[in-house]
Amino acid sequence: MRDEAHEASVLARTEHFRGRVWAVASDEVRLPSGDVTVRDVVVHPGAVGVAAVDDAGRILLIRQFRHPVGGYLIELPAGLRDVPDEPPLQTARRELAEEAGITAGEWYVLVDFFNSPGGSTEAFRCYLARDLSPLPGGRPHTGEAEEADLPQVWVPIDEAVEAVLAGDLHNPTTVTGVLAVAAARDRNWRTLRPASEPMWSLPPGGPASAYGA
Repeated sequence: MRDEAHEASVLARTEHFRGRVWAVASDEVRLPSGDVTVRDVVVHPGAVGVAAVDDAGRILLIRQFRHPVGGYLIELPAGLRDVPDEPPLQTARRELAEEAGITAGEWYVLVDFFNSPGGSTEAFRCYLARDLSPLPGGRPHTGEAEEADLPQVWVPIDEAVEAVLAGDLHNPTTVTGVLAVAAARDRNWRTLRPASEPMWSLPPGGPASAYGA
């Protein structure tokens, strides 16, 4: 059982908005059924997250203000794939260093998902990072705005799972990543994939390629 790519026939495209991070467009598409309809699409560059687990079996979480939802969320380190041609693993390494001041000697693919496949092209990959070390000199001063101050908390994996299931954590990367870490651990880590494994590729005629995301 697995998802499979399918290139829909795009009959017309209209871009309504292009911001600093993503664009919003409407595509007139011919669906696999043959029906023609219009779908609004948020064209997103994608993102990565990092589940960093230390030798004591604790997972790293950070506290970050999120304006759109009006609150401080407890999250995994994560970031946009907004550097052209940067491999996702390199993005993950950079985000872990920038947001937490940490490097890792072991990297694995933990889980892949689309954040909102009914309306967005955002493809997300969450890595497991182990063999952790503090970055010499600490966290670099690269954060701005909401990222300027990111308090850290290290919690046992099971405690993080309980917080997710209690409805205390709401960030989708964190919910998915925490549950995936627990599932992988309970399977003796045999479900981990090589960090170099390619991500899902959107069809060449899909919205992301059409709008340069």
